Amino acid sequence: MPTRPLTRDRGQLPIEDHGLIGDGATCALVARDGSIPWLCLPDFDSPPFLAGILDHERGGGFSIALTGVQGADQRYLDDTGVLLTELHGPDGVVEITDCLTLRAGADLTELVPAGRSELLRLARVVSGTAELTVRLRPRDDVQVREEGGGWAISWPARPDLRLTLWSSHPLAVLDDGSIGGTATLRAGDPLTVALHWSGNTRLQDRQDPAALVHQTATAWRSWAGRIRYEGPQRRLVRRSAITLKLLDHAATGAIMAAATSSLPEDVGGVRNWDYRYTWVRDAAFSVYALRRIGLTTEADSFLAWTLTNAERDGGPKIMYALDGGQPPEEWEDPALRGWRGSAPVRWGNGAAGQTQHDVYGELMDVAHQWTSDGGSVDPHLWTALSALAEQAIDSWRTPDQGIWEIRSAGRPFTYSVAMCQVAVDRALRIADRCGLDHPRERWEAAAREIRAAVLERSWDEGRGSFTEHMAAEGEPNRGGLDGSLLALPLRGVVPFDDPRMVATVERVREHLDAGDGLLYRYLHSESDDGLPGDEGAFLLCSFWLVDNLTGQGRLDEAEALYDSLCARATPLGLLSEEIDPRDGSFLGNFPQAFSHLGVIASGWKLAQARRAEAGRP
Repeated sequence: MPTRPLTRDRGQLPIEDHGLIGDGATCALVARDGSIPWLCLPDFDSPPFLAGILDHERGGGFSIALTGVQGADQRYLDDTGVLLTELHGPDGVVEITDCLTLRAGADLTELVPAGRSELLRLARVVSGTAELTVRLRPRDDVQVREEGGGWAISWPARPDLRLTLWSSHPLAVLDDGSIGGTATLRAGDPLTVALHWSGNTRLQDRQDPAALVHQTATAWRSWAGRIRYEGPQRRLVRRSAITLKLLDHAATGAIMAAATSSLPEDVGGVRNWDYRYTWVRDAAFSVYALRRIGLTTEADSFLAWTLTNAERDGGPKIMYALDGGQPPEEWEDPALRGWRGSAPVRWGNGAAGQTQHDVYGELMDVAHQWTSDGGSVDPHLWTALSALAEQAIDSWRTPDQGIWEIRSAGRPFTYSVAMCQVAVDRALRIADRCGLDHPRERWEAAAREIRAAVLERSWDEGRGSFTEHMAAEGEPNRGGLDGSLLALPLRGVVPFDDPRMVATVERVREHLDAGDGLLYRYLHSESDDGLPGDEGAFLLCSFWLVDNLTGQGRLDEAEALYDSLCARATPLGLLSEEIDPRDGSFLGNFPQAFSHLGVIASGWKLAQARRAEAGRP
């Protein structure tokens, strides 16, 4: 494994210097220096037990530190969520294996918890000698006592959660309330630390750590064996699928938008949001990508869960917490200074109460994909799906906050209206495929009317492009350009080779260019979103550009762009939400589902197009 020096800025490593581990209930970030600066317990959207990535002094962490460390690197065990970190010191090399352990025989396709509620850290001296310091410093003040050969931890944020720390080497409570200790080890010597929150672990009967790693890796490889993909960037596509699975809540099928909260879209800026929830839009794109490569269970469970929530609430919400309810009210946390001083740190998400009409089409398209693969629709399900079509018909004329969740007055966003047309179109297709009763003439008329409105009222003749929002009927269009326009042909609203779409792609590419194939979502100077400051280039928009080039038959150009975007992934194959065009560094929450689904979906489209070009089925 190659080694790289560790470089900190304001005390913190780059966002891209982290790996992700998870167990289908929660996840953790493991930094390249051997620390764990992010862990929410017991679920993805629970309070953070460790939040050092948002404040290296106050946020807490769980570290295995090598004295005099000179460089480090990381890799995953192939096709698993088990992460290896290699630390190089002046006198030796240490390898740390990290995982959230899975039960023996766990099947990651089942909608049941697979994890053991355990974070396992296994360090081993590969060569030479090494002085290792273990330290667990939670974000909050905790009460600690020795119990059963380990340390029992009482956490005021979750008094119902019994936390226990076990170590193979002696630890003690330090003056600052953390738990830590130092050991000097020689080649071959192991050191094991484990944090439990199941409440029922018998620490006296410790299982072999290596066996736990093996059974966890076996479960991951069994799941990854279902991935069906032969195309460009095969290794990264497989890793992206595993990353999406690491963000997938096993018990419900809900897919988190990202693992973290409040990593900034601009260093020092205020565009810092909590993404530890399931957006119907993000998850719909994710299940589309997963279905393309053979992972249908995740798509089906997401559809069932979301429709159950929608039925209960009288219609779909734009996002959900893991319990199927709404995220908590957004608030700013004054106790944490933010990653590299990027305050405020936010918990909850204020966009949950917004109006975003694309949700009808996103969910209906998932249902359409499901029925296309043989899924059946009973009367109860058809009632729920029909309601989505009717809600789209009733809503499309009303302004909304759009796909980018602006925090200013709503506008009749082109993408939102187009997705209302998608909702009705997919309802018609499902009805025809499954022989279901429906108001055919009224729905067909509505689909035609909505599509005509999109094509006519979002077109700017002077600019030669569709624009981000529709003009009032009979008025000229003066809207700005928006990366979501690139998604119109992906949803079948406009053909890829329609001259208007081809022209729009070129205008968007020129106008939103951030350099080297990167695109901004929109320009704040022409598209007010109600927020100050700037942001980085949005990776998914560039993957949508790849899809448009592919759809236009410009395959060499598409593949060159696709390869350049994939090259931006970390050595672990992970991507953030945004890229800083100035230096290529990561911005925004991490890892981001949107970016990884772009890797999968664009690769699949390219592979299909190359096969068609070669005359292969």
